Amino acid sequence: MDYNSEKNNKVYIFGEIVSEATFSHEVYGEGFYEFFVKVMRLSGQADILPVTVSERLIEGSDLKVGKTISAVGQFRSYNKLEGGRSRLMLTVFVRELVDAAEGRNPNGIVLSGYICKPPVYRTTPFNREIADMLLAVNRAYNKSDYIPCIAWGRNARFVQNLKVGDRVALSGRIQSREYQKRLSETDVVTMTAYEVSISKLAAFDEGESFDVDDAFDLYAPPAP
Repeated sequence: MDYNSEKNNKVYIFGEIVSEATFSHEVYGEGFYEFFVKVMRLSGQADILPVTVSERLIEGSDLKVGKTISAVGQFRSYNKLEGGRSRLMLTVFVRELVDAAEGRNPNGIVLSGYICKPPVYRTTPFNREIADMLLAVNRAYNKSDYIPCIAWGRNARFVQNLKVGDRVALSGRIQSREYQKRLSETDVVTMTAYEVSISKLAAFDEGESFDVDDAFDLYAPPAP
């Protein structure tokens, strides 16, 4: 495993398992399973996040509905064919189960990657500034994960000036968000989107040395 690519994408989550594990895929004879975890915010709302775990981690662990999970890993993307169209899917890929610690942020992510689509800046009807960006994060074996991110306020104003190819690092949390998708004049379905809500953000040159671990604390308590 490439150490640098490992540091580009780091996640910690702590929450309650809210669905049964279902088989996802197999790689070199190792099976992977997916379930959903409810992670609470300070506001009392919850994010329901997809989590992928190896059968080797599940064995001997009490990962059942109603139990809690404390894990570190990566936020990964993959393409899934639905209705003849490719859809970007996202999941928290667990690399290690760890002990929960009091005061630790239950939902933290740090990423380092490249802007791969022009950011979209907008304001809400209540004049709240928002910017969307898609970040390509390098992974080992010449793979990349494509992570949707959303910035607010002064971070949104900063993001609107970024260009495709710019290198950035950020910290934040993974959030789930429901939205309505119209399939026809009469059919509307409720979908769930997953994205990184940015709390801190920095841009740096390609040749510039930047240590994500030094800049962002994955385990810091959540901001009030």
